[in-house]
Amino acid sequence: MRFVDTEESKREYKEFLESHERCNFQQSLEWAEVKKPYWKPEVILAEDDNGKIIGSLCVLIRKMPIFGNIMYSSRGPVCDIHDVAVLKQLTDGAKELAKKYNAFVLRIEPDILSSDEDFREIVTSLGYKIKDDAKDFKDEIQPRYVFRLDIKDKTEEEVMAGFKQKWRYNIRLAGRKGVKVKEGTREDLKAFHEIMVETGKRDGFITRPLEYFEKMYDSLGDHMKLLMAYYDGEPISGVIPIFYGNKTWYLYGASSNKHRNLMPNYLLQWEMIKMAIARHDDIYDFRGVSGVVDENHPQYGLYRFKQGFGATFTEFIGEVYMPYKPLTYKLYKFAEKTFRTLRQIKRKLK
Repeated sequence: MRFVDTEESKREYKEFLESHERCNFQQSLEWAEVKKPYWKPEVILAEDDNGKIIGSLCVLIRKMPIFGNIMYSSRGPVCDIHDVAVLKQLTDGAKELAKKYNAFVLRIEPDILSSDEDFREIVTSLGYKIKDDAKDFKDEIQPRYVFRLDIKDKTEEEVMAGFKQKWRYNIRLAGRKGVKVKEGTREDLKAFHEIMVETGKRDGFITRPLEYFEKMYDSLGDHMKLLMAYYDGEPISGVIPIFYGNKTWYLYGASSNKHRNLMPNYLLQWEMIKMAIARHDDIYDFRGVSGVVDENHPQYGLYRFKQGFGATFTEFIGEVYMPYKPLTYKLYKFAEKTFRTLRQIKRKLK
């Protein structure tokens, strides 16, 4: 076991991550740059007897007022998730980091299926605990429920054939009605952000500042694109896909209140999926939906929209965590839950 601490080890890690079937952009050094300076990245590497990388865990560390340092890993680890020896190396490395930073917990939200009993047994034996009762977005940092579309070795025609008929119709309708999709520049992030703020007000969620998206654009380079939909020269919708390794993620989307009848969001999804197919990706990830599948739920429309593209409703295991200071972590969780509840109340009052 070792850590990424030199330019050479950074290069090795990037090559390992991008070539691994469990690659995730949130485990990348590029994404860690987006999260700086509030989060400090550390990367743990598991090795074989010849020093070859066989597993990794990118951990972000942040000082929490009153409680101390928290360690968080989004969508790690990247390895054979059923190899006990590899997971033990990564766990030992995390313990070293916890001592170095005096951290009170390591929280991991892996993209591992909830049904994977072997993984559950292994991490439990290593001392981890599992919190798998989240249903809504507010319950965890990363969505526990996502839609994923299998595009491995498929053509555009094969993928589109899996869409619901109405979804195929809406994609074509947008084109017939004159909606045009163009790849945006950094300057176009301003228009995207204006539409994002409009979307947030309409759908009741907090939006990030323009500077955050500009930092993403600067840090991620070719791994990020901005696609904008126009009607009569006016931007009416936009999306940000992320490309990394063998996957494409639909990370952010925004739509104006105007011209929604032209179905620009359907066309934008199709353009992103086509880009993923052209890259020969294995998976197109629509990202999060609520785990409450109920037509009366306020986010059911999002569920229905993503489902219509023929994607698979996927439930991840939830939060896997190692409490180094159990009492401190319990107090932190109580404070965190209280803060989120108050924020929800404040949002509803607005």
